Amino acid sequence: MTDSPEHPSGPQGPAGRAGAPAGPPAAPPLDLTAESGATAAGPRPGRRWLRWTAVGLSVLVLGLAGAGWLLYNKLDGNIRSDPDTRNELEKYEAERPKSEPGGAENVLLIGSDRRSGENNGKYGADNGTQRSDTTILLHAAADRRSATAVSIPRDLMVLLPGCKRSDGKQSVPQFNPFNWAFEFAGAACTIRTVEKMTGIRIDHHMIVDFTGFKKMVDAVDGVDVCLERPVNDDEAHLRLPAGWQTLRGEEALGYVRARKSLGDGSDTQRMERQQQFLAALVNKVQSNGVLLNPGRLYPLLDAATSSLTTDEDLASLRGLYEWVRGMRSIPTEKVQFLTVPRQEYRFDADRDELVQPDAERLFRQLGKDRPVTVRPASAPASPTPTASPGPGPAAGPREDSANDSANGSPSPTGTPTFRGTTAERGICR
Repeated sequence: MTDSPEHPSGPQGPAGRAGAPAGPPAAPPLDLTAESGATAAGPRPGRRWLRWTAVGLSVLVLGLAGAGWLLYNKLDGNIRSDPDTRNELEKYEAERPKSEPGGAENVLLIGSDRRSGENNGKYGADNGTQRSDTTILLHAAADRRSATAVSIPRDLMVLLPGCKRSDGKQSVPQFNPFNWAFEFAGAACTIRTVEKMTGIRIDHHMIVDFTGFKKMVDAVDGVDVCLERPVNDDEAHLRLPAGWQTLRGEEALGYVRARKSLGDGSDTQRMERQQQFLAALVNKVQSNGVLLNPGRLYPLLDAATSSLTTDEDLASLRGLYEWVRGMRSIPTEKVQFLTVPRQEYRFDADRDELVQPDAERLFRQLGKDRPVTVRPASAPASPTPTASPGPGPAAGPREDSANDSANGSPSPTGTPTFRGTTAERGICR
């Protein structure tokens, strides 16, 4: 019998032959399964756990990647682009202001009062029309160290250019309230009106409606305000006690839209209240770490993107993120809010007109990306006798509570100073 290669040390192997010296007993075969923890039935439990952990992590990573892609696509698909505005503006490119070099950007934020959407019918019938309930020119400095938001009164008397109306007809240039531009001819006419009034190129625009505003406030769990006295406003559907409180959704919308029940009933004070509310909203987003907290950031992004109509450059999550990323490092004390210098229109107390030369000074500073500063509206101001751009005789300084003619006074550093607030102050500071 020949030696078996499988058992070279067995009885028939060299050590077991006659005459061979006796050696130590043969060692038992090496049990690899006992050494590694595996059994005849398969790998040991430790290795099985590692294997399933690796598989589980792989599935989790793939799942998160897939979920992330789905969420990205959802947010990206929420944003509505506005190619019609771009096409209309291209027709008037030769007459539009040139962009200032250096990277400064100007965005026109238009708050539409369109009443479509859940619970918005109580603010009025949705007849398919929309007006610019709130319009803000947001200037982001080239170095992204400051941002200035300028409210434009809806009742400001301005020269509207000839525009293509919603019915397809062409309007003629006319002197009328500012919000007529959006109601009759949409965003393109509003942008051209602002550009002609200010001499500032509008790089982007965003339109947000009632529903979007409410969702964004809810996404940050409300905004804190304080009231000196209770509010009972049937038109704004607002009933609030005096003192500190957190406003969400419907109450927040009623608060920024209320006019007759808060302050002196003027649109100027309503704009100041809107500015303070937006300042408090910006402050809360930054102080609560919303931008760095995915659990809180996603609801805010979903609310914002689902309510936005923008130009095509911003009509993607990437484009919007790049723009927001450039803004998020601005200190709250450098996020400023003010109203364009205005006063009562001399021929109609329910209308406004620009105060000059203060308005021109503001527009020039922003157009050249030069600094402006703001001070609280309650601070004393030195009067500035001015002339107005509207028809009729020049207007002198006015003493009514809605008068903003004291804007534009120089600060000790030579920087024009205007009434307003900052995101650092917020409300009740």
